[in-house]
Amino acid sequence: MMPVFELRVVLTVDDFNRVAAFYRDGLGLDPGELWTDKGFGQLFRAGRGTLEIFDEDYAGSVDELEVGERVSGPIRFAFEVPDVQAALKRAVDYRAVVVHEPVLTPWNHLNARIQSPEGLQITLFPVMSAAAD
Repeated sequence: MMPVFELRVVLTVDDFNRVAAFYRDGLGLDPGELWTDKGFGQLFRAGRGTLEIFDEDYAGSVDELEVGERVSGPIRFAFEVPDVQAALKRAVDYRAVVVHEPVLTPWNHLNARIQSPEGLQITLFPVMSAAAD
């Protein structure tokens, strides 16, 4: 097996500056290389990356838990954040639309759902401590 060292997701957007500001300032992603030779491109670092693959039934069940109905498209981002309320406020300050306020999931994450300025659904979540017995 050949290992994969990095996962990159590429978004092509109409308003580069607005969307770059959202991911940099609204979500706090760490900006990396900026390319300006033939248009604009920006790399953002987002901690560890993982890829989740859901079938329609499972995607529907996650949407039901987080939002109450099936709303996300074929791609949804999820970012682990230290404070979901602060991250939610910051994202909204940078033009995110709240799809659903935070909800505690069965896997003990406090998930909030937003829609980014370019229309992508994003889940913001901190991993909560296990409940004391």
